[in-house]
Amino acid sequence: MNIAIITGASSGMGSEFARQIAQKCLGLDEIWLVARRSRPMEELAENLSIATRIFAMDLTNPGSYESLRTALQEHNPRVRILVGCAGYGKVGAFTASSEADLLGMIDLNCKALTKITYLILPYMPKRSYLIQLASSAAFLPQPGFDVYAASKSYVLSFTRALREELRHRQIHVTAVCPGPVDTPFFDIAEENGEAFFFKKIFMASKEKVVRKALRDAFHGKDLSVYGIPMKIMHIGCKLLPQKWILYCYEAFMKIRS
Repeated sequence: MNIAIITGASSGMGSEFARQIAQKCLGLDEIWLVARRSRPMEELAENLSIATRIFAMDLTNPGSYESLRTALQEHNPRVRILVGCAGYGKVGAFTASSEADLLGMIDLNCKALTKITYLILPYMPKRSYLIQLASSAAFLPQPGFDVYAASKSYVLSFTRALREELRHRQIHVTAVCPGPVDTPFFDIAEENGEAFFFKKIFMASKEKVVRKALRDAFHGKDLSVYGIPMKIMHIGCKLLPQKWILYCYEAFMKIRS
């Protein structure tokens, strides 16, 4: 049985990956949807043109993995595509944020992503695809978004290193690094009243970001960056000292305030 597994599949980028992968079919027998909320996944499954299995899991709870682990052992599927979309961020100064929010970002964005990857990799055959959702925030430290940016730097570094480790197994690994995307992400990110200013300027559609991410992954690229502004940012972060960029960012935010 050939399957795709998508985490964070209840909304946003995860549900969009499910839609586009189902449309392409790609010789898959099923798509397994993984997220905390079951009802949105059920609604999504009703509109997909491929059989689905739903795993309502809190990925920050180690005990919740048992249902997925059991299904993998029972069916021994060939996981042709694994897409890691589960994650969240909170805007705000570090000292003004709650401990639960800060550690929660690390638990979901880093620990859970690592755990789910470790669990599923043994079921991925040659010429399969591992797609991890990082962020343009991974390119440099971001005051006011510090833990989220640091967690996505982990995702980017981990994914690029894993690509080299898995090369001999012919597993194609791609890190997706979009800027702001039009999803419910910012409903959570801005819950404390802080706003992410640059989202209004650089907001992209999830359909276009996912379409490019799949195209880049199937062409064997290690990195998928959508849009000219984010590509310029990526290049700039490699060429310019980070302290210069952070100085300019701080000066801009002072002028704006």
